[in-house]
Amino acid sequence: MTPAIDLVKKKRIEHKIHQYQHDSKSNSYGLEAAELLEQDSHQVFKTLLISLNGEAKNLAVAIIPVANKLDLKSAAKALKVKKVEMADSGVAEKITGYIVGGISPLGQKKSLPTLIDDTATAFDTLFISAGRRGLELELSPQDLAALTRATFAHIGK
Repeated sequence: MTPAIDLVKKKRIEHKIHQYQHDSKSNSYGLEAAELLEQDSHQVFKTLLISLNGEAKNLAVAIIPVANKLDLKSAAKALKVKKVEMADSGVAEKITGYIVGGISPLGQKKSLPTLIDDTATAFDTLFISAGRRGLELELSPQDLAALTRATFAHIGK
């Protein structure tokens, strides 16, 4: 299916796959997923790529609820760098192997430092992109952290 789904299957991680009909006119991929899957927008997470210290190709991953915005200062602090900014979408697609709106934190071409907003730990499961628009993976926050070698940090606002 996708590299993300292949990874959870290979690692025998308990998960569920959810599909919905993506509307190309939608302004927010994450909020669309939450609405169409009838899930709390704090339990559906988006995958953002950020560049570190002004270096366009020095990237990290931030996973936050679709209802929130990324707190760039908190992300920089958690990554122990001076500053972070949103990565260029073209660079993000090239580095991850996924298209914007379908970037999964799992199965990316390159392993990147990863942060997960600490609100994820309040849920038994969360939803993340499975690597394609209209396709979500449901799994535990702990399994997501283990698969991505992520750190939980307060990075959403």
